[in-house]
Parts: sequence; structure tokens; C-alpha cells
Amino acid sequence: MRRLSALVGAAAAMLVASFTAASAQQSRVQVGVLECRGGASTGFIVGSVTNLSCRLTADGRRPDFYVAQIRKIGLDLGITEQSALSWAVFAPTARIGRGDLSGKYAGVQGSATVGVGLGGNALIGGSANSFALQPLSVQGQVGVSVAAGIAELTLRPGR
Repeated sequence: MRRLSALVGAAAAMLVASFTAASAQQSRVQVGVLECRGGASTGFIVGSVTNLSCRLTADGRRPDFYVAQIRKIGLDLGITEQSALSWAVFAPTARIGRGDLSGKYAGVQGSATVGVGLGGNALIGGSANSFALQPLSVQGQVGVSVAAGIAELTLRPGR
């Protein structure tokens, strides 16, 4: 039980660090919200891979759809049945085109789940590292897992 408490504490510390790092993106404009949902994921001690379907929503625009894959490197133990994540999307300009979020993103992540759990990822990337994804709310997932480390998100245009 002490180990679980220590791991949950480490995940919470990573989450706080991600919010702090993300708040440094003040020169960017929020252009919308990226919401992603995915299925099962199994942690392999040093990492995991999760596939997601995503939708970017912004005022005055039709939704823009993406296919995503998150690779985690670091402590990652357990199994999750489903995940839901949402990020506020920041860009250097308020006008972005369809598919502009495509690319690779990297940053810190942390999560803890026993039944229903929480987590977060603060990521920077896309075209010339011009986009920042800040956790709008915490990640929700169902299962049993603890994770903390580095996350890489790859976004591709989807339907």
C-alpha cells in the first residue's frame, strides 16, 4: 500500500509539473479544444501505447477529426479499459486550417487509476513545434494502473 501511495504521489507531482510547464505558453492563442477517446491499454513497466480517436472543436468551425497514438516512456504499470483526454489547443495565431494539428508532440505525463482514475499530459509539437496542448481537465480512465514519465503523441488526419 505504501508503494501505491508513493506512486500516486509521483504521478500527482508529474501532473502539477505539467500544468506549470504548460502555463509558460503565454504567447499563444487558444484556438479550440482537442478531445480524444480510446480503448484498452496495457502498461509494460517501461512504457505503453494507446490508440485514440480525436476531435478538434473551435468556435465558428466544423469539427476537425484526428487519429492519435500516445506512447509513454517511464513507469507504466497496469491495464486500462478506456481513456478520455481533453486539451486546450494553443497556436501562434488564431486561424488554423484543417489538419494543421497533425504531427508529433512530446511532454510530461502522470496518472493513477484504481477503478476510475485521473491523469494529465502537457505537450508541445506539431508543425515546427508551434502548437501547445494543455490539459483542459484531467484525463479520465477506467482500470488499474500507475504511470509517470514522458509522453509522445502523434496526430494524423482522421474522420
